[in-house]
Amino acid sequence: MSLKLLRSSAVVGAMTMISRVLGFVRDVVVAWGFGASAGTDAFFVAFKIPNFLRRLFAEGAFSQAFVPVLSEYRTQREHEEVRGLIASVAGTLSGILFLITAIGVVAAPILIYVFAPGFSGDEGKLELASAMLRWTFPYLLFISLTAFVGGILNSYGRFAIPALTPVMLNVVLIAAALWLAPLVDPPIMALAIGVFAAGAIQLGFQLPFLVRLKLLPRPRWNRTHEGVRRIMKLMVPALFGSSVAQINLLLDTIIASFLVTGSVSWLYYSDRLMEFPLGVFAIAIATVILPKLSRDHASQDADQFSRTLDWGMRGVILVGAPAAVALLTLAGPMLSTLFQHGDFDAHAVSMARLSLMAYGVGLVGFMLIKVLAPGFYSRQDTKTPVRIGMIAMGTNMVFNLILVWPLAHAGLALATTFSAFLNAGLLYRGLRRSGHFTLQPGWTGFLLRVTVAISLMGALLVWLAGDLQTWFDAHGWDRALRLIGIIVAGATTYGMALLAMGMRPAGLRG
Repeated sequence: MSLKLLRSSAVVGAMTMISRVLGFVRDVVVAWGFGASAGTDAFFVAFKIPNFLRRLFAEGAFSQAFVPVLSEYRTQREHEEVRGLIASVAGTLSGILFLITAIGVVAAPILIYVFAPGFSGDEGKLELASAMLRWTFPYLLFISLTAFVGGILNSYGRFAIPALTPVMLNVVLIAAALWLAPLVDPPIMALAIGVFAAGAIQLGFQLPFLVRLKLLPRPRWNRTHEGVRRIMKLMVPALFGSSVAQINLLLDTIIASFLVTGSVSWLYYSDRLMEFPLGVFAIAIATVILPKLSRDHASQDADQFSRTLDWGMRGVILVGAPAAVALLTLAGPMLSTLFQHGDFDAHAVSMARLSLMAYGVGLVGFMLIKVLAPGFYSRQDTKTPVRIGMIAMGTNMVFNLILVWPLAHAGLALATTFSAFLNAGLLYRGLRRSGHFTLQPGWTGFLLRVTVAISLMGALLVWLAGDLQTWFDAHGWDRALRLIGIIVAGATTYGMALLAMGMRPAGLRG
């Protein structure tokens, strides 16, 4: 079991790695061409709104509700019943999304005012963001249907294609920034147009693979279908519970819109770097274990259910702990190497570095949420994560108000970190108390080895990184080669330390 999960997670992680690397190339191009300006602040808000709703609705509530129900149909029902479920969900989902998209396009100025109220004091920024949102909001329709198709493919063990699909977004946005921007006035509008085009391309990319499974649906509106009603019932609380981290990040953006120009962009670039290990490792593991946990629950295999969760937690800590240390110690060098070009200067790097370090502290917490939450959703329990999410979000609001005054945008990131650890801790406690999760033997030795290894790695990284000013003064390729060398040295030290203490890759196989 664990070996198969490990291979599937590796496939998803590899595909996601390609996408995230191209995502960094995209951000480098955007930072070089547009810097941290009023225009980029406007675009990031216009892109964040449909992106936030996508994570809240499509990859959050919908996926967490749809995949367990689909897995149950696969396990307990005939193929034609599975096809009927997919067709009914496709038609109902498309109808709802089309209505939401139409409302979003018409109400773009109101949405900008709600999501970035600080823009109301700058008429030009408000108008630009509203115009961009009319292009970017339909992305929600396309990407939600893409997530629907991806959920089907994942449930049938076809993990690579959904994981590779986000590459299309990055390729299209890079092309828009380099070639379309000079033809558009203002040039930054090219990015918004690119988001629209990328959404359609991503959906079209996945459909042929659904045809191969003989599951391409003929959508039909059917809210009365038993499976659709169950999915909708599960989605209502999941709309909140599965996306607390995204709501917290959105609150950061709202408050940051009142701070100095550039604050939204600094938080964006920090979040992008933090999302790299989160997407490549934690989301890869979560993507693979949700269908597995759902099948374990449907077949009433409680022991295997617990072992799958235990495997996921160990994998997250094994990778997340050193990644968090790397973000803390190399925040400045990474930001300087990737983004210090054109209008993104040393001051922008210094400011983004503060929020990246704050996010880095919470990386393990963010990762654990991705692995522990499926322990509830796979059992079609969406109410418990909602209660936990309400507590976490309330905590985030309180810390936002406390920390934004002394720490500005970095305080917002630190508040999100605190709420992430609280969320993960409460999810863990809930699974233990319900009896659905029991830690497997060997955790004490595992944590001790990881702690010693990341301590050695962290000390080496601090020594090799040196003074941040030397990174500001270096040329682009010199920075890149030096950063790669440091990362390789740190990863080698971490791996060798674990091996020296007796940890072997076979330990992850169960």
